Amino acid sequence: MSPSTGQSQQAEFDVIVVGSGAGGMLAACRAADQGLSVVVLEKSGQYGGTSAVSGGGIWIPLNDHIAPAGGQDSYDAALAYLIACTGSDGDPARLRAYLEHAPRMLRYLEDRVGVRYCTMPRYADYFPKLPGAMPGYRALDPLPFDGARLGDEFARLRAPSPATLVAGRLSITSGEAHTLLSKANGWMGLALRQFVRYWLDLGWRRKTRRDRRLTLGNALTGGLRRAMMDRAIPLWLDTPLEGLLIKNGAAAGVRATRDRQPIQIRARYGVILAAGGFERNQEMRDQYLPKPTEAAWSATPPNNTGDAIRAGQAAGAGVALMSHVWGAPTVRVRGEEKQRPLFVERAMPGCLVVSGQGKRFVNETAPYSEFVAAMYRDHAQTGCSVPAWMIFDATFRRKYPCGPILPGSVMPDRRIPPGLSDILLRADSVDALAALAGIDRAGLADSVARMNRYAATGVDEEFGKGDNVFDTYYADPQVGPNPCLAPVVNAPFYAVRIDAGDIGTKGGLVTDASARVLLEDSSPIPGLFAIGNTSASVMGASYPGAGATIGPAMTFGLVAADALARMSRTADGRSAHAPAQEFAQETL
Repeated sequence: MSPSTGQSQQAEFDVIVVGSGAGGMLAACRAADQGLSVVVLEKSGQYGGTSAVSGGGIWIPLNDHIAPAGGQDSYDAALAYLIACTGSDGDPARLRAYLEHAPRMLRYLEDRVGVRYCTMPRYADYFPKLPGAMPGYRALDPLPFDGARLGDEFARLRAPSPATLVAGRLSITSGEAHTLLSKANGWMGLALRQFVRYWLDLGWRRKTRRDRRLTLGNALTGGLRRAMMDRAIPLWLDTPLEGLLIKNGAAAGVRATRDRQPIQIRARYGVILAAGGFERNQEMRDQYLPKPTEAAWSATPPNNTGDAIRAGQAAGAGVALMSHVWGAPTVRVRGEEKQRPLFVERAMPGCLVVSGQGKRFVNETAPYSEFVAAMYRDHAQTGCSVPAWMIFDATFRRKYPCGPILPGSVMPDRRIPPGLSDILLRADSVDALAALAGIDRAGLADSVARMNRYAATGVDEEFGKGDNVFDTYYADPQVGPNPCLAPVVNAPFYAVRIDAGDIGTKGGLVTDASARVLLEDSSPIPGLFAIGNTSASVMGASYPGAGATIGPAMTFGLVAADALARMSRTADGRSAHAPAQEFAQETL
């Protein structure tokens, strides 16, 4: 780095990465491992981005864990499935690049970076009836990581979503969550061990209430941060991107703010934009997304305001998929910075989701992104599905969680904390509940009667809830004949408002199979790369499986870093598109 004494500070690196999510940090590690100097810029005072609050899972067809676990995958099957999922939105070249490089990325992540994963043999692809789908194995769960290895950096790691913690404190893996929620063999012992482990960690308890056993997205981002520390890669927090430096049509660096002062950072070889989407930017939501839309409904950190996408657009880059989100139904918890997603509750037997007309409009257990898309489709016709309502009875309330509300067996109504009490509406009859929530009474009564009939037969005649292996993964195996269906008959009855939330936007800068940002005419902007939610999703408008956001982010982060390393190995050791001595003065 070479600071200057001018009015605007200056610095220089081989590679600049904007954003400290999983994709950005992996790209930085990969670039450093190939001998490049690299800096990671982070807008907020915490690193990890949306990746840190996510499940941390990655969806990797053909991964090396499949065969040892007893599964079998093939390139042809994986490609057929991706093509079926993405349809006309899919770019065959990018899909093939993902299948080629994703297994290689995973090997690098585990062998060189030190972040380990395990396969989930029973976590099916999200569309199990499509050609090439698998009943499991492609989705992988990060293994726990000891947060004590981060030292002082532990405090700067973005905390996990409260929705992923047991009793608001204990971290668990996706596999452990499945065991607990389904009450599989050994679930009580698992719960007891985790409570004992947490409370007996007395030395750590004196430092913080946060669990140092990092899981899910915190395990991934914590492990990547440790890898950056081992490589002495600088991470500049509180350094928002202001724009790109462009010289002769090529990316030559960025403009940013650091220590409240403007700074120009030159990139000898290129810039990787990995700063997430625009879901927290209400102006951009109003411009691009279906209505109604609210930034407050998102389950992501508040810093995802589309800065990198706007910077790319200012440089002439094209955008695509801007009307799409990684949808997730969410609920509001008073006082929290982001809403909580409902991932698993909808699969539990004894609930239904209705519009303001009291009518079901979707298989409640559908993949979360598909669920929100169905909300908007029905809302376009009826004007009554955003928000929607989750309805359940006393039996469901006693046995299962709903968002931040724990099962009534451990959190009865009288013990619900004041900050959560406004989430649940309660009434002694279905008719009274409809009046309380403002739902059409006749419509709700009819929907409940239909659900009760389906529960008796085990067949959801309207939407097929529980008729595939994805639906039943988080269902109750002790309920039959369909583990996703149970009658809604026991008073009191409950309603929870569901907003059309998200875990990020899908739309972004158009990129090619090498992660290069493309102009409107499809030619690349030399030296500029985009990954993750800053780029238009390789998965199109679809969501093939758990981890189909972070998996591509890290994969194309590796691809971008490799491309920059090749660029650095030109004959004179300098970028082919930026002079070595002249600092770019033309800015955007």
